[in-house]
Amino acid sequence: MKAGFVNIFGKPNAGKSTLLNALIGEKMAIVSPKVQTTRHRIKAFLNKPGEYQIIFSDTPGIIDPKYKLHERMMGSVKSALEDADIALLIVDSNENLEEVDGIFQALHLKVPCIVVLNKIDEAGNGKIALAEAFFAEKAYCKKIVKISALQNVHINKLLDAIMSMLPDGNPFYSEDDLSDLPTKFFVGEMIREKIYQLFGDEIPYHTAVMINEFKEKESLVKIQADIIVNRETQKAIIIGDKGSMIKQVGMMARKDIEEFIQQKVFLELFVKVRPKWRDNDLQLREYGYK
Repeated sequence: MKAGFVNIFGKPNAGKSTLLNALIGEKMAIVSPKVQTTRHRIKAFLNKPGEYQIIFSDTPGIIDPKYKLHERMMGSVKSALEDADIALLIVDSNENLEEVDGIFQALHLKVPCIVVLNKIDEAGNGKIALAEAFFAEKAYCKKIVKISALQNVHINKLLDAIMSMLPDGNPFYSEDDLSDLPTKFFVGEMIREKIYQLFGDEIPYHTAVMINEFKEKESLVKIQADIIVNRETQKAIIIGDKGSMIKQVGMMARKDIEEFIQQKVFLELFVKVRPKWRDNDLQLREYGYK
């Protein structure tokens, strides 16, 4: 039996969440073309009873913190560094390789690393060969695997590479579980994803989602959530003309939540203004940013 923690690190928008979803075969992490979509460390388990349990972790993209929220996000990266058995260092093949290398060097990784060259379907002419040669010389790089997480290309090759380095051990979690996070967490993330999809660049980064009620009734699940914003103007944008936008967020989120929990859902959303919540320790804790 093999079991271990395989944690994914990289710059914002390198494809960490898309990779996690591809490895697990389920939508565990929300995805958006906007950077810094992931704010928490999300653990997801790939189980083959009697053979292996791989505990994957998606982590926030590595950034210089500007708010206490960012500090909490980088705290998630630090916790993932501490328990990793294998690190997946994911690289957008079109990125500045020197810059990416600088980030990986700064992590001071003490575990075997697989450099994952992602987005090979989008890479410019010669970029893949260039990136391969560049990372092959780095001391932290034990293996290089080329993939497209979005197109599900070479995901099995990556799993083979992970299995060859995974330590022997017993499962850390029940083999029936997909994650150690509660359903409420994923519900909040699905609502937040719709805000990233429907609104411009500024709004999503000023927004948090808090689940206040999650009640399982006989015929459906009743969910009430608050969308937290910084300013009244942002509240007006999220609500939209005659409630048109908040209605759209609710409809899209409800569809995903019903698919995820396999039950009918009644979803009620409110928008609340909490000025400067991203720099408020108490509010950050309340919204789940420990």
